[in-house]
Amino acid sequence: MPLTQRQIFRRRRIVVFSAVAVAFSLTFYLPLTLLAPLDAISANVVPVAEPEVAVPEITLPGYGVSAIGALDRPGVLAQAGNAEAVPIASITKIITSLVVLDAKPLAADDAGPTITFGQTDVDYYYDQLAQYGSVAPVYTGQQLSQRDVLTVVLLPSANNYAQSLAHWAFGSEEAFVAAAAAWLDSKGLADTTLTEASGIQETNRSTAADLTEIARLAIENPVIAQIVSSSTAEIPGIGTVSNSNKLLGIDGVDGIKTGTLDEGWSCLLFSADVSVGDTVITLVGAVVGGPDHPTINAAIQELIADATAGYSEVTLASVDEEFAEYDTPWGDEASAISESTVSAVVWGEDEISMSVNVPTVRTADAGESAGTVEFLVGEETFSVPLVLSGEIDDPGPWWRLTNPTAMF
Repeated sequence: MPLTQRQIFRRRRIVVFSAVAVAFSLTFYLPLTLLAPLDAISANVVPVAEPEVAVPEITLPGYGVSAIGALDRPGVLAQAGNAEAVPIASITKIITSLVVLDAKPLAADDAGPTITFGQTDVDYYYDQLAQYGSVAPVYTGQQLSQRDVLTVVLLPSANNYAQSLAHWAFGSEEAFVAAAAAWLDSKGLADTTLTEASGIQETNRSTAADLTEIARLAIENPVIAQIVSSSTAEIPGIGTVSNSNKLLGIDGVDGIKTGTLDEGWSCLLFSADVSVGDTVITLVGAVVGGPDHPTINAAIQELIADATAGYSEVTLASVDEEFAEYDTPWGDEASAISESTVSAVVWGEDEISMSVNVPTVRTADAGESAGTVEFLVGEETFSVPLVLSGEIDDPGPWWRLTNPTAMF
């Protein structure tokens, strides 16, 4: 049956529109869908439990004043006693040594200049002897290196040698006291006062918090740290001198200085290296005003043990641990995982916070950088690189052609 005019026209219109559609597809749709850039895919951060740390319990002496701190953080970990300055006895000699070394510095292994003793130094000897102070022998014309004099000051705690050292460095006791005041002020040690170089006078005073900072400054000085960690030393013309610190070498103690006034006022400025996991922590502190040295030594051992137990090594991120995940509309999945295991030594009161920073992606290879996760532990930041666990590939022609709304 022959087609009517209407049917012929309809068929021609279908052919024309089909041709136009094909032309449009070839000219616009196919290139746009096949070549259009993919939308950037954002990652979803995976909830991760932040590490928990132990609550420290530090037992402090019930007498005098005391404090303990650590080189890896400012201030003190714990302290006890009143906040007022108290007599510091021969701990004074650490401050004297620091002030002298500030004016007359020594290299770590340098003996320094020769000091020649005179009548003033002999007078110091007899003045101290009259006050029952600790002394070491001296005579007019005696010569020792600056390091040897420092050693006699810090190990057997010779009061007269502390005075001689200060006089040699500054010319008079008054000049030394002025220099000490300026040095203390420059270090922010506003609660510490020195009126003479040896510590025999109760007017030499400090607080537990200041003493912890002084311990930190002492142990960071290579000359002082080396001397106070020695149990004995040979001094020309004097012989063997011994360290008055009977806690030396016990529980990691490697310094710093004893002090004694009248009966019932014993002191120790101390430092100790302790291990927490693979990390060495240097503890510093002071106990001032104890009944005797065996009693305060036992208290310091307990302080060191408690402070060490207050530290812990925590794993912040484990290798291949997942922190974010990518889920594409075309079915590819990959995670942002930790590239390595990262641990940190934390003090019990440290706050730990975490921030995951991951980029958007279109296509990417497995192992490609996927941002970082940052941990803030106290005041220290740990940045852990993240990588992709798998490949995010192009979805291919068929998905592109059948999902035009995702492309435009």
